[in-house]
Amino acid sequence: MKAVLVESPYQVVVKDVTDPVVGDYDVRIKVKAAGICGSDIHTYKGIHPFRKPPVIIGHEVAGDVVEVGSKVTRIKIGDRVTVEPQAGCGVCEDCINGRINYCGDRLAPGVKNWYGSMAEYFVAPESTVFVLPDVLNYHHGVVVEPFAVGVHAVFKGGVSLGDRVAILGAGPIGLLTQAAAIAAGATTILTTDVFDYALEAARDLGATSTLNIRQHADWVSEAKKLVGGSIDIVFIAAGVPGIVNQALSLLRRGGKIITVAMFHEEQALDIMQLQGQEKEIVGSYTYTRKDMLKAIQLLAAGKVKTESLISHVLPYSQADLGFRLVERKEDRSLKVLIEF
Repeated sequence: MKAVLVESPYQVVVKDVTDPVVGDYDVRIKVKAAGICGSDIHTYKGIHPFRKPPVIIGHEVAGDVVEVGSKVTRIKIGDRVTVEPQAGCGVCEDCINGRINYCGDRLAPGVKNWYGSMAEYFVAPESTVFVLPDVLNYHHGVVVEPFAVGVHAVFKGGVSLGDRVAILGAGPIGLLTQAAAIAAGATTILTTDVFDYALEAARDLGATSTLNIRQHADWVSEAKKLVGGSIDIVFIAAGVPGIVNQALSLLRRGGKIITVAMFHEEQALDIMQLQGQEKEIVGSYTYTRKDMLKAIQLLAAGKVKTESLISHVLPYSQADLGFRLVERKEDRSLKVLIEF
């Protein structure tokens, strides 16, 4: 089968690879569309903490089930599906309690023997597979996984009706976190970025205020002017230097920061502000099955305008172009999909 590999840093190729084997509890999916995620770009740049080139890349996926293992009972051939791309050991306390994202032996596509999803066929355990409602197409199906990241972050933040939230970073994860916060009841939504086109998408997706931080030396003060005060919950969706302390300064006393972005460098921390004003910093990592189900429900209810989020749809033969577009932020790129 054809598969897209990150062969080495900044080198994406299409190769013929051996079809993955379908185990008793697995399903084989004919991939229709796959997404390029920010974490895929970290692999592309050679800085991902555990997914290293050469690797069949991808974990956002939608397609048709074409084969099921002998012990599969819930999923059938012909189902249109997406996948929660993580599998736990199944026996630790966290797995038993539905927190697979906490499992110390958690496995993800592109790690060990689990091929990534950017290929003609993708094999996944039945337990990770979700049937798509009829109202959702394959492009919606690809968006389910990154949306679940935002849904989980909003759950960790405890967003409720009337909250004032800020989203720092208007890439796909930031925009989908914004959508999840709006669905949870947030009424004041400030989204920041360094690209005007991303902020246009944020407004189209429901942000009440946006701010290009490159245009203001003291952007935190400018942000407070825009919203008329401090913020209840800040979501960090861009892992850039200094952003944690900037988020603390944007936050009201007793407010909460949720870290969603991947960080590759240490961050300074104003511990006096954190403690003296009883602010909180909470980590958010991937999602749970409940978050995936919630993401599907919200997408089916029309809570995300995917046409404002998906900027490019390319054939797999142009996957290298897709990665360049995302990594360089060229041609107004946001969510880039690869079709098979």
